[in-house]
Formats: sequence, C-alpha cells, structure tokens
Amino acid sequence: MHDRTHSSKPLVGETPPELKGSGRDLRIDVCRGIALWWIFLDHVPNNIGSWLTLRNYGFSDAAEVFMFISGVTCALAYGRASQRDGWSGMIGRSVRRAWDIYAAFLLLTLACAIMVYLTGRDHLADESNTRILLERPGVTLAHAAVLQYRPVNTDVLAVFVIFHASFAPLLWLLLRAPNATLGASLLLYSLVQVFGWSVPAWPSGAWFFNPLAWQFLIVLGAWCVIEGQKFRPLLTSRTALFLAVLYLVFSLIIALSWNITPLEPLVPQTVTKLLFPLDKSNLSPLRLLHFLALAIVALRFVPHDWRALSTPVMRCARCCGEHSLPIYCLGVLLALASHLTLLDISDRLAMQIGLSLGGILVMIVAATLLKSISIKPGRQPRWIPPIKPVTATFSNE
Repeated sequence: MHDRTHSSKPLVGETPPELKGSGRDLRIDVCRGIALWWIFLDHVPNNIGSWLTLRNYGFSDAAEVFMFISGVTCALAYGRASQRDGWSGMIGRSVRRAWDIYAAFLLLTLACAIMVYLTGRDHLADESNTRILLERPGVTLAHAAVLQYRPVNTDVLAVFVIFHASFAPLLWLLLRAPNATLGASLLLYSLVQVFGWSVPAWPSGAWFFNPLAWQFLIVLGAWCVIEGQKFRPLLTSRTALFLAVLYLVFSLIIALSWNITPLEPLVPQTVTKLLFPLDKSNLSPLRLLHFLALAIVALRFVPHDWRALSTPVMRCARCCGEHSLPIYCLGVLLALASHLTLLDISDRLAMQIGLSLGGILVMIVAATLLKSISIKPGRQPRWIPPIKPVTATFSNE
C-alpha cells in the first residue's frame, strides 16, 4: 500500500478521508493483545514473568501502550461511525460502549470481592482494596456505581468509561482543530504536573490513573489518526530515531540499576534520587517520553506488512486484542488467582513460570472461543484503519 500526501483540508464538519479507509492494520490488535499479556504478568506480585514485559526495562510499561492504542482505535471506530450513521449514531455507539465497560467494571468489582472472601485471606483484602467492600458493601457499592471506589487493577476500566462517554465532543474538536485540541490536552497535562491536580477517590486518596493526566495519551492516539501523517517525516528522521534510541538506552540502564543489585553502582545516587519514584498515577513526563521513544522506534522498524504479524504468537495476540474488554477482566481475575496460588501453594520459580504461561494460555483460549462463537464484547465497534493515516503514520515504507 503506497503512501499518499495530504492534498486538501476537509470541510468543517466533514469526516476526513483518514477515517474512511477499508483495510485493517493488524498491528493495532497485536499491540493491544501483547499489552494485555504484559498487564496480566505485571499484576501478579513477585512474578518472574514480569521480566518479559516493559516494566523492568525502562520508565513506561504496558499501560501507556494500552491507553495510546485505545485513542487510535476510538478515532478509527467512531470516525467511521460518524461517517456512516451520522453524529447521533456515533454518540449512541460511544455511549453504549461506555455502558459496556461500566457494567464490566461493576461485575469485575464484585468478582474480585467474592474471590477474596472465599479464600479467607485477610491481608489480601487490604492488598486488593476489597476490605471496605466486604465490611460495608452497601455504601461501597454506591461509591463504586459513581466510579469513586475501585478495587486494585480495575482503575483503567473506570478511566475508559469516562473517555468513551466523552469521545464524541473530543472527536468533533479534533476534526475541526486537531492541533489546537492536542495543545489544550498537553496544557492540561502540564498543569497536572505543576499543580498536582487529581480526581478524588473514596474513601480516601485519588484515582490511580488520574484521567486529567492520562487523557493526553488518548488524545494523542486519536490525533495521530487524524493529523499525524503531516508529522511522519519528522518522526521517522534519523535525528528523531537517534534521540529515541539514546533515551531508551538511558532509561534501560536506570531501570536495570533499580532492579538488579550488582548494577546499582552504574548510576549515581543523586541521579536515582532525582528520577525516582516515577509517578505513574499522573503519567510522569519521564514515562511519557519513554513511551514516545518506543513509538518512534516501532514506527521506524515495524511496517504494517511485517511478516512476523502472521506468526502463531502474533495471531494469538491479535485474537486477544480483538476482545480487549473481556480479556482484560479475565486477566485481572487470573492475576488475583495466581497471587493466591503463590501464597497458598508455592512461590518457587517453577510455579511462577507455570502460572505466567498458564494465565496467558487461558486468555488465548478464552479469546479464541469468543471469536469462534462470534461473541463481540457488547456491540463493540469494529476497528477498520484508514488507508492513509495508519499505513502512513505507523508504517516505515
């Protein structure tokens, strides 16, 4: 598929050609599927499997990948929906999707509490933030219904409820003033870093994924679909690649020194104190830059027709990515079950490896069953990448 240069500005209110394509970029579902595997591995405490994820090799992890890809897929799906069904149809679709995620969040909250209750593990109730739900179910469920209470590892679903429900006005702004909208999103992100703005949680604290900060990755993903083609020459330049690789090597050395004791002398304590801890809740700028560096490298070396995308492992990842909502929920429950197994049976290396591989295998089997019986997660829009922006923005051809 050949790149085409931007030829004309779409009329105000008209969906641009970028959102009308007919192909399907396999990298989108593959990336999301791999991110789901990584999230599961990272959610199991003290798990050797986490060394297969991004977390120990840099400043960012699978969460940044998941958020950015969600912005891309939302722009593609809802952009096509607005073209086909009009804005009213698109709004209805985004609200229905938000409702599906909301219902999954509530069910997952109950499932986590039930698992903790049945195990009788008292300290696990504190680690999973379900003790208050078990002790005060009525008031806790009321706060969960308005997204103020969330057990551990369910936070991202609450964030997606907000983003899907509000994506229609965001897309409207991006189609009319994409750069100004991205600039406003970046300004909000910057103000969060300076003033520490956050969304309060119940009974205390703030959202683990502060939507005021993480919104930037969602907006950035959608902006790349609509406007990113214009900036592709800059992102694929040798200068950008050199700076990205340099930053990735720097973050790799720092991250390894934090996790491997013999490597600690490689990094001066003053540097460690300056960088650590990396604020995940508010999407630390160091985390954001690390993800952007990864994206630049991937943009350069992973074309849309990459032959590895057709391998069995990538097909399994793609299948999981196509059913992201149920597979994410399943991954949370599998991580909790794996944690219990390590506590009750054995936490030896062989058990960690077995649980890691077994959990991913269960996710693949579940996704395959969902695909084979044609169950799509709650009227989920089908993501059909456009001809121009995705192949041009994310391709190296």
